Amino acid sequence: MASAPWSGPRPMRRPHPKVDQLQRTWYFFRRNTLGLVGLGIVLTIVGIAAYAAALPIPWTSVPIWCATDYGPADAPLTGYPGNYTQVCPTTGPIVCTYEVTPPPNAADFCGGLWYKDIVRSGISFPSIIAPTLSFSPPVAGPMPLGGLSTSSGSRTLYNLAGMLARGSDWTLFYSLSIVGLGALIGLLVGATAGFYGGRTEEAIMRVVDIFLSIPTILFVIVVVAVLSAALPASAGGNLFVKTLALVGGFVVVWWPFYARLVRSQVLTVREQKYVEAARASGAREGRILFRHIIPNSVYPVFIQFSLDVGTIPLLIGALAFLDFGPLLFVSTPWPEWGYISATSVSDLQGDFLNSCYTAATGCVIPWWQFLFPGLALFFFAISVNLISDALRDALDPRMRR
Repeated sequence: MASAPWSGPRPMRRPHPKVDQLQRTWYFFRRNTLGLVGLGIVLTIVGIAAYAAALPIPWTSVPIWCATDYGPADAPLTGYPGNYTQVCPTTGPIVCTYEVTPPPNAADFCGGLWYKDIVRSGISFPSIIAPTLSFSPPVAGPMPLGGLSTSSGSRTLYNLAGMLARGSDWTLFYSLSIVGLGALIGLLVGATAGFYGGRTEEAIMRVVDIFLSIPTILFVIVVVAVLSAALPASAGGNLFVKTLALVGGFVVVWWPFYARLVRSQVLTVREQKYVEAARASGAREGRILFRHIIPNSVYPVFIQFSLDVGTIPLLIGALAFLDFGPLLFVSTPWPEWGYISATSVSDLQGDFLNSCYTAATGCVIPWWQFLFPGLALFFFAISVNLISDALRDALDPRMRR
């Protein structure tokens, strides 16, 4: 008589080793509270970038609003009653401002939306709009963050909230593309040098040393200037050329750091027993390199990658602060967080601090102009640093607690 089939519990099927490793890494990562905070900040920035992509905000520039005064009727604006004067070119939608009290017939024009100017010792800067309580769309006027001005004389201002929203897209694009390409090139070059060794390693590492000696900011400026002058600058091509030049200039001087990092890791990995077993089994060198060496040498790259992502906006801001913004970008102001921060600091130094030195009383500093862009950069940089620390603890068994 045949025995009854086995009806007990079946043995659990073990997951794929790579899936099991990812699960184990996520388990240790989520135990790090600061790492989860950093991940939450990064995901919030990604969500803002996705939301901003659907907003009707230009990708290559930010709308300029024309500030207006309520003052002497020396140049009345056609079609509007009262002493409503326009004191700047009509380069964009008009933002109505007042110095002390709004005009008596303010409800008759500007949709009733008026924004108070900053007044200092009887001298107003109509281009500086204080933070308001208007939560209108970014394309409709100043947001609660206030306006970003670059010149009190021309009375032009930029929508600070709109720049920060659109800047999230460009900031993520520049950071991920530059660091991603640099890490990929450095990974391949460093793995090749460390695996083959000998004269191949010596030749590759001497080339790496040459690239490491190149000043990053100076090289980027030269590359952008040369390519912008040599290649045709058509309406659409100019954006492609300058974007390619900016990203390519950073990548050329960025990959050597990853090459040295990966090489040092490969020198250790290639001596492991599983690599010797792969050689003994007759595996080709290419298979050993891409199936055994690189996968086990990539973890330091992840950590360095997360650290470098927050550095790119700071370097772009440094270039813009040195007044290379018109060279790097198609138009200015450019909606990128590094550029916004540099512009706000330059504006504060040039237009307001100099006036404050000569003011008797009542000097008002537009703190919101540099606070909010600075906070955006700070949270972006600190979040990727928190993620890198958590990844280091999760990927390194010696750091797990």
